Amino acid sequence: MLSIWKEIKGRISSSLPKNSFSLWIDPISFLGKDEKNLVLGCPNRFARNWVMENYLGLIRDNLHKAGAGHLDVVFEVQPPKRKSSDSHNTPEPAQLTLPNLQGHTGRANLCFNRDFTFDRFIVGRSNEFAYSASKALARTGQWDYHTLLMLAHTGLGKTHLSQAAGQAILEENPQSRVYYITAEQFTNEMISSIKKNRIEAFKDKYRRCCDVLLLDEIHFLSGKQKTQIELGYTLDALTNENKKIMFTSALPPKDLPHMSKELSSRLTSGLVTTIERPDYDTRVKILKRKASEHNMRLSGEIIHLLATRLNRDVRQMESAINYLKAKSQLLKARIDPDLAKDVIKCLVSGESFITTKDINKLVCDNFKVDPQMLRSKSRKKVFAYPRNIYSYLCRIHTNETVEKIAGSINRSHSTVLYASELVEHKMKTDRELRNQIDFLSQRLENIKK
Repeated sequence: MLSIWKEIKGRISSSLPKNSFSLWIDPISFLGKDEKNLVLGCPNRFARNWVMENYLGLIRDNLHKAGAGHLDVVFEVQPPKRKSSDSHNTPEPAQLTLPNLQGHTGRANLCFNRDFTFDRFIVGRSNEFAYSASKALARTGQWDYHTLLMLAHTGLGKTHLSQAAGQAILEENPQSRVYYITAEQFTNEMISSIKKNRIEAFKDKYRRCCDVLLLDEIHFLSGKQKTQIELGYTLDALTNENKKIMFTSALPPKDLPHMSKELSSRLTSGLVTTIERPDYDTRVKILKRKASEHNMRLSGEIIHLLATRLNRDVRQMESAINYLKAKSQLLKARIDPDLAKDVIKCLVSGESFITTKDINKLVCDNFKVDPQMLRSKSRKKVFAYPRNIYSYLCRIHTNETVEKIAGSINRSHSTVLYASELVEHKMKTDRELRNQIDFLSQRLENIKK
């Protein structure tokens, strides 16, 4: 199995930028396997969490290609062995030492993706204001707005800009105490601090030992009242000291269920920006950049085909480029318009003519729920769970607007957005949910055949 893992790493190295591979994948070690699991070791908790969130799907795909798709992947923290020359009892670092941040010891939560910089962000009409605001926050000097809230759906670049700002600040001033963390990590850290009777240290860390707070995905604070209260106090302390604060969210705070009015007011008290879906010209720029990164030469006709049909988000365009490259190499086929059309058919749900009625029937049959209960006001899990899956599948497999999807289940626009974001987030760690979505998606694929 060790040889298979080495083979998988070799495959991944050819599909990722060199810096990303050397930073996140190369340090992973093979620890063992049993009948159900492949156990891999990461050098620390931050690396483990980052790999699970960003590269687990890629590892699973390559594991399947290697003939071991029946195994699940389990990550454990396994610090690298010390070299024999280490004669002093120097403690292991708490996290990865990032190649572009040498010497920044003792700074927690720096899980920056080296590819997420301002130089690598494609600017267009849909994101120009968000880009300019992020860059202004990153500049040395006074920031007049105290906070910056960036609103965007998944895959449009809000995390890219947040991390770009953090890295730019550290490049300008290496001594800045920058904390980049997701709302979920913030919540888990607070809970852990309470359990270990270290809540005062937690408060000091974010209120007194922080110059810049970059808080991602605040929509996951919905319903977490204690975390909302603690974050509110933290924001007050940072604002009073004129510290820089940046948030990202899939939804406006006022549209988040169970979000306190007090915290919602604080989050929107500064500058608020949005990132919309990229327009045609921006999509062309993105596709050309992604193709260049993969050493691919695409004709103007192919770029036009892809830019016209792939209008959801950046990830969809990245998938198309990866798919084109893989299909061309594996089938030894020339990249021409016909190959591009095949890729589009696989990625654009409009080619399948799947309707919300199809998804409604499938979900209700699968979960044995009366269709009327999806439209009911009941919040019981037995109805809310399939309703959330319905919202997610409709957004992925149909071209219906969010408003029409919401109307089909008697819900608001923001509720459908929140439900689909919640399902997408949970799929990263919930294997059972991921398998359910894969099963239902396959059933939907069969509808169009």
